[in-house]
Amino acid sequence: MAERHDSMHENLNRDLKERHIQLIAIGGAIGVGLFLGSASAIKAAGPSIILAYALGGVFVYFIMRALGEMTVENPVSGSFSAYAHEYIGPLAGYLTGWSYWLFWGLVCMIDPTAIGVYINYWWPEIPQWVSALVTVVLLTGVNLTAVKAFGEFEFWFALIKVITIVAMIIFGLAMIIFGLGNGGVPVGISNLWTHGGFFPHGMEGTIIALVMVAFAFFGMELIGVTAGEAANPEKTIPSAINKVFWRVLIFYVGALFVILSIYPWEQMGTIGSPFVIIFAKLGIPAAAGIINFVVITASASACNSGIYVAGRMLYNLSLQGKAPKCLSELSKSGVPRKGILASVVMMLISVVLNYLIPAEVFNYLVNIITFVGVFAWFMIMWAQLNFRKRLTPEQVAKLKFPMRGFPYCNWLTMAFLVFVIGAMALDPNDRISLIVGPIWLIIATVAYYAAGYNKIDDPKRTGTVENK
Repeated sequence: MAERHDSMHENLNRDLKERHIQLIAIGGAIGVGLFLGSASAIKAAGPSIILAYALGGVFVYFIMRALGEMTVENPVSGSFSAYAHEYIGPLAGYLTGWSYWLFWGLVCMIDPTAIGVYINYWWPEIPQWVSALVTVVLLTGVNLTAVKAFGEFEFWFALIKVITIVAMIIFGLAMIIFGLGNGGVPVGISNLWTHGGFFPHGMEGTIIALVMVAFAFFGMELIGVTAGEAANPEKTIPSAINKVFWRVLIFYVGALFVILSIYPWEQMGTIGSPFVIIFAKLGIPAAAGIINFVVITASASACNSGIYVAGRMLYNLSLQGKAPKCLSELSKSGVPRKGILASVVMMLISVVLNYLIPAEVFNYLVNIITFVGVFAWFMIMWAQLNFRKRLTPEQVAKLKFPMRGFPYCNWLTMAFLVFVIGAMALDPNDRISLIVGPIWLIIATVAYYAAGYNKIDDPKRTGTVENK
């Protein structure tokens, strides 16, 4: 019989400082799509995409509060995989961990390839695969060094994105109100309703856009994974999570409000990056180069996070007894070196397959991302429901970071996530996710039983949580 492990007791170094956690949380909320205009989401919903992002932000906040409650009590890098294992069951932890590992593996298949495209903007003679390989090798080196090195890179990557977005919002508002860069003629906000109305495609367009909104917000849950290596999780995690809604409001709702006020929504996808256009109007000749640099750092940030998370997920799965035991070994610097290297090998194979397999097969793999992301969020809400059921009223009163609105916000959020899955059926481009995603879960479940993991004795649960 396989050896039992305890997924809630890890030995990672707690070297991530508060400034690291705060910027990692911000970075997880800002993706490449925002800089390139969120064109597909805007095309689907028109100006009502602003409402879709605001609504999505509310539910993401509920998800983060549920994750935060468990994370502060038990800060482990396995995060929601460990919580699903502990509070739902071993199969749930297995599916959550391996699915999230696959999620970031696919992200790291896409982003290095994208970086190759952006590098070609300056140096078209460099083959894209060379840029992708160099990116993966460099970021692997960063992650193998120490968790503090990962934190430093994410801090600066996130800071670059934040400065760019804040600058765009400030200059954009100056155009709207004072006519800066527009000959002194205020642009106003009439573009929000004069081109087919605020809902040009009706509510159906807004509902379809919710799928893209969910995809844009994936990565925020990374806060939970970093908790296992946070220097002071009881302070830093609540602080970072409480700012989630305001980050969404500023960086997404604020940025899209400015962009869609300045430009008619039908132009999105045809004018290039709105960030480039706005900076160019201010007389900055290097606007395109600046945004290209920012997009490269955003893609590198996603890849850096992917390597970090994938390594930690394999580490915790090994502690659960659901991955090879060697993957739970730590290097002298306290990082799960073998877990990181195993993940990177998969990523490199994926990059090669990206060039060899038919485009349709590649698209099928990519379509797993949205389904798996929503699945992980659903498991967070479910695990937190069960976590609370184990506590006595006295223990609930002692929770350091209790979720607000429990259990009503749980049920409402879970219903919303089911609604998002259903909304995929409305868009032909998303329907494949409803086929590929469940197939992945079926394959993973069959592998679970075939490997005999179901026969592993689960550690005895006490029904309570230690209050330190």
